[in-house]
Amino acid sequence: MYTRVLAGLAVAMTSGTLIAADAARPLEPEWPDSQVELWLQLQRGGEVASRRVQAATPSERELSMRRLLDSYSHPIPEYFGEDDGGSFER
Repeated sequence: MYTRVLAGLAVAMTSGTLIAADAARPLEPEWPDSQVELWLQLQRGGEVASRRVQAATPSERELSMRRLLDSYSHPIPEYFGEDDGGSFER
């Protein structure tokens, strides 16, 4: 009887450890399935980021802010039709 209780306890502890190990795995795959996923992982991780700080000049910031604010002056259409926009070719 005592042996059965110890065996059951050992099995319960082992299965709990396996469940905890599964929960600790990262949500991202170890190796990405596509080039897009690889580039996103590199971008997110920052391992290959430039060491040079990239800063915009005040005139560049002003031009980008003006472009953003000008984008609000166009009315939003009721719907986008297939023939309303430009063209896209592969």
